[in-house]
Amino acid sequence: MLSGRPTPAGGIDRAHSPITPARGQRGLPSGSYPGADVAEATPGGYLDRMESLQNALDTAGGIVWGPFILIPLLLGTGLYLTIRLGGLQFRMLGRALRHGLIDRSDADGKGDISNYQALTTALAATVGVGNIVGVATALSVGGPGALFWIWVTGLVGMASKYTEAFLGVRFRTTDAKGEQSGGPQYYLKRGISGPVGKTLALMFAVFAVIASFGIGNLTQANAVATNLESAFGLDPFASGAIMFVLLGAVLLGGIQAIGRITSAFVPMMIILYVSAGIVVLVMNVADIPAALGLIFTDAFTGTAATGGFVGAGIMLAIQFGVARGIFSNESGMGSAAIAAAAAKTSHPVRQGLVSMTQTFIDTLIVVSITGLVIVTTGVWDTGRETAGVMTANAFSAALPGEWGGTIVSLSIIFFAFSTIIGWSYYGERSLESLIGRRGTVPYRMLFTVVALIGATVELELVWSFSDLANGLMALPNLIGLLILSGLVARETKAYLKFDPTLRASPEEVAAFMRAQGSDWK
Repeated sequence: MLSGRPTPAGGIDRAHSPITPARGQRGLPSGSYPGADVAEATPGGYLDRMESLQNALDTAGGIVWGPFILIPLLLGTGLYLTIRLGGLQFRMLGRALRHGLIDRSDADGKGDISNYQALTTALAATVGVGNIVGVATALSVGGPGALFWIWVTGLVGMASKYTEAFLGVRFRTTDAKGEQSGGPQYYLKRGISGPVGKTLALMFAVFAVIASFGIGNLTQANAVATNLESAFGLDPFASGAIMFVLLGAVLLGGIQAIGRITSAFVPMMIILYVSAGIVVLVMNVADIPAALGLIFTDAFTGTAATGGFVGAGIMLAIQFGVARGIFSNESGMGSAAIAAAAAKTSHPVRQGLVSMTQTFIDTLIVVSITGLVIVTTGVWDTGRETAGVMTANAFSAALPGEWGGTIVSLSIIFFAFSTIIGWSYYGERSLESLIGRRGTVPYRMLFTVVALIGATVELELVWSFSDLANGLMALPNLIGLLILSGLVARETKAYLKFDPTLRASPEEVAAFMRAQGSDWK
């Protein structure tokens, strides 16, 4: 989940980011580093070099995240996998939700955490600030029709999420501590032979580590501190210190502690936000039919200028809808496969289906609540410059007193902190694939310190670099998904023919695997 806003060119525009620039626009305030006075007075000095680097990173990010590389590749891969898997996400969604949310665990399966905990760990990383502010941005620029294209992206993205989670479990390994390790950094190398697979795996791991400190930490910590300061007057350093202690305590326990925390924390935060959104929709129930009509109509006709809204054609609605959907659920990014690999499961298909429901929950539930609240309350046309507060304004328009703004602020705090927890595991496992277990403790210590830094200063250059890294980690993964799609389709078809209801016992699954000649455990 990215923290910034996709520009018309596809890049990230922090002018409308949820991160309020209250403590300096670009890293440390002017004059706060050694030699600042000299650098500012010297043409071509430090500030000029930083500005040039910033512009270069923003340009590169705009290209990678633009309408010609990553966005069509992510959407196209999802469409291709949907066809290749025979619309798996539509046929199996009900059974996948039952297996993940009610059955919750293949108790006898090999793994470190239950499949439910793997699901909530992935949800922790993806349900974030973008579900609140990012959706508002898409509607403020692309019009109500953008929400329709967010839904489309989520539906096809479920096939990508299934595929990468399947592969994460299928090619996972046991590390030196006896824990399961998997994800693109493993299945690209083990599933694709030769230097191509090794190169793709290396690219993913390096960029994932970088992204974990930026997208997964700095920006989220800053969002937490900014909203705690705005809503409750808490000093940013105090916010950082609290996060330092809480995050350190969670990371000290490894994936088991992360799984326990997210399995309790994530449902609570989602239920809080969704419940408040449902209350708003009930209060505006008479406006829902007209809102849905506007969403479906404008998706194919564009939206005329009205109020503070400058108007948007159909291509802008599609571009912002697709971009927002991708940024929200991370389907095809490869990150969720890392959490899926730790799950106790008797077969990769079963965990792949559970992980697939993450996209459904993130996009088809949480994002839908945000979008429908904004459209039914009529604040979507207040203009692009109000995107950062549009969701809060929508909730406040329906709920009494300060309840609306408070609920949105609390949700941003919870969502952002949960993203930090989820991404800590992604970065740790990616680093482990590069240098082994010896990097685990230093990474956890550094990651915790970075959260404190992110709460107190803004480092836009780091954010731009991590935005770019976040996009670049998706490219090798998407290539791998396409190359390995045949294996996924073949093994998925065979397993679902044997166990279409996902109720086979571990002994029955083991017998099926032996009959298939599989050595997976």
